[in-house]
Amino acid sequence: MSPTERVDALDIDVENVSFAYPDGTRALDNASLRIEPGQRVAIVGQNGSGKSTLVRHFNGLLRPKAGIVRLGGEAIGLRHVAELARLVGIAFQNPDRQIFGRSVGAEVRFGARNIGLSGAELDRRAASALDQVGLTGSEAVNPYDLGFSRRKLLGIASILAMQTPVVVLDEPTTGQDAAGVERVAAIIANLSAAGRTVIAISHDMRFVAEHFERVVVMRAGTIAMDGTPAQVFAESAWPTLESTFLEPPYPARVGAKLGLGSTPTDAALVEALRSRT
Repeated sequence: MSPTERVDALDIDVENVSFAYPDGTRALDNASLRIEPGQRVAIVGQNGSGKSTLVRHFNGLLRPKAGIVRLGGEAIGLRHVAELARLVGIAFQNPDRQIFGRSVGAEVRFGARNIGLSGAELDRRAASALDQVGLTGSEAVNPYDLGFSRRKLLGIASILAMQTPVVVLDEPTTGQDAAGVERVAAIIANLSAAGRTVIAISHDMRFVAEHFERVVVMRAGTIAMDGTPAQVFAESAWPTLESTFLEPPYPARVGAKLGLGSTPTDAALVEALRSRT
């Protein structure tokens, strides 16, 4: 599987969905959201705002108490999680919650094998996924002998090997150094080039602004804002961001002061600062 091998994209439609956990915590409150096929969407908000709960409805790990979730126009309903796993792959925030294999090689094959792949095709996908995350040559290593950041990348690789039309990355840059962040950005770009729907939960506002075309802001289980990075990080939207305990990325603040807008390029920032000095 090449990183840009195309797949048929899927849309996601969340209509008036509410969900409460057994302890009574209401995590989603009449939330509605439509994600078009092939979009790159970042979901942001403070801890407890409903982000992870929302995306776990996309593949049936959680089921709404009210409302409906559709994939490709078809209601998820009572469709089995194993069937939905072929459509939506989720790399968890904590990779230790999804690692099952005793070796990197076994782990990267786990999900793909469970959706029916085997033989040369399974090997090909596993090798490509490990190459994309920089873990080629580590197949025999126990996953828990890797550091946290590399376990995160292994979790992403296991999803890449499944080649799902929808890929969800929960806090993909957590624990990554600059090189790791660049690698995650390249993975997202490759997925997007292949026509896949890419959804990420992230607290890294600069990463969100630079690599996603749409930002969904959640607050108390509802959608507080939904727009392009330029719209969501515009100065006029800062009060709404503040109400969700988020801050716009630093370039947006500087861009506002310099009249460059909310998503200035590094080159524009440098030129504006140089002209002022």
